[in-house]
Amino acid sequence: MVMQADDQLRQLYQEVILDHSRSPRNFGKLEPHTHAAEGYNPLCGDQLELYLRIADDGRIEDVHFDGKGCAISRASASLMTEEIKGKTVGDARMLFERFHQAITSDPSASVDGRGLGKLVVLLGVREFPTRIKCATLAWHTLLQALDGGGTTSTEE
Repeated sequence: MVMQADDQLRQLYQEVILDHSRSPRNFGKLEPHTHAAEGYNPLCGDQLELYLRIADDGRIEDVHFDGKGCAISRASASLMTEEIKGKTVGDARMLFERFHQAITSDPSASVDGRGLGKLVVLLGVREFPTRIKCATLAWHTLLQALDGGGTTSTEE
């Protein structure tokens, strides 16, 4: 049986998500940090703490996350930390906008994944609306941290 290209791509995406879930990058508390926030998804119980160290020039020197959650939540947080490390706060906010717009778009719509890097693997979540909050939890927590900290929820 020959696997079609779409099936091969889906399998690759699933493998990347499982890899980042099982072995998350930048996992654990970051000390010292300059910004932090907590995120919570009451729908499935995902909990996330995000820590950033932002330099005086506005560049994200380091970012880590801690917490517990489903495979999509952990993979999204892991991929996000890889993508924003080294970027400016402004670039991280723009990446949030691109990612959020792409992942919340109609599943049948074509999405331009340029500029998303490895985050493109998460776009398959569009087909499962209840899982979108899992994939965006880390991102909303990032905005909360950049805006002064505290706690955010996917239900707000």
